[in-house]
Amino acid sequence: MVTVGLVSAGFMGAGLGRALIGGGARVVTTLDGRSARTARLATEAGLELLPTLADVVAAADVVLSVTPPGAAVDTARAVAAAARQAGRLPGVESEAGGGLVVADLNAVSPATMERVGAELVGLRVVDGSISGPPPSVKAGARIYLSGAAARVVAGLPWDGQVETVVVGERVGAASAVKMCTGSVYKGLTALVTQAMRTAGAQGVLDFVVADLERNGLGDSDGVARSATKAHRFVDEMREVAATQEAAGLSPALFSAIAEVYAGIARTELAVGDPERERELTAAEVVARLRE
Repeated sequence: MVTVGLVSAGFMGAGLGRALIGGGARVVTTLDGRSARTARLATEAGLELLPTLADVVAAADVVLSVTPPGAAVDTARAVAAAARQAGRLPGVESEAGGGLVVADLNAVSPATMERVGAELVGLRVVDGSISGPPPSVKAGARIYLSGAAARVVAGLPWDGQVETVVVGERVGAASAVKMCTGSVYKGLTALVTQAMRTAGAQGVLDFVVADLERNGLGDSDGVARSATKAHRFVDEMREVAATQEAAGLSPALFSAIAEVYAGIARTELAVGDPERERELTAAEVVARLRE
């Protein structure tokens, strides 16, 4: 049985852990320093709880890092320290084959992924990115993977709930996919949010939502769900801006969208957890978007 360590068991991490347990893996995590919400999500997913990160790393064949983008480098540094403490650095043979694999599944730029890899020298680093909601919400999320050990993560027992796509062996390639697709998905949500706020201020909200719905864009439920994650999207949009700048493009567009999400994070609509369903009308959404 393969053992997978999760850092950390939030909404996405716990969902991935539940899928792996369904496929027959042992999934371990720690609640050391984590919130009561993380404890609830980990318990509901049936994850095995260990005292410290060093215990998780000692037990694991594969470690999955699933954190907010701004925490990716610090998390990699903590995993490396735990690996040294647990005697796993440099890697030793494991059931997964060839030593401890650490997969960063966070929404970061290729440049940030390079910094993550630099913290994990001596371990088998996999670059990864997730597209779609947690499998606990809806089956079918995709995980893009790159790096020499990408197929180790792709071959984990995902219980048919996650589709894995190996992009290649270049660390950074999977993150590049996320920076491009995420820019579209979250960029569109930011645009719809701003359109709804403006329409509300102008007294034409019903007409605007109806027109957007004709073209598949009037998803006020999606606006409400995204608001609860807006604080995470700020750093992700900055990572997108950096990725576009590295491609010779202006970073201004997604720097501005990062500011949009920073504003959304200060509103009443942002209060709550993404796993909690809320049935709100478009007017209620707009009312709660006032800072």
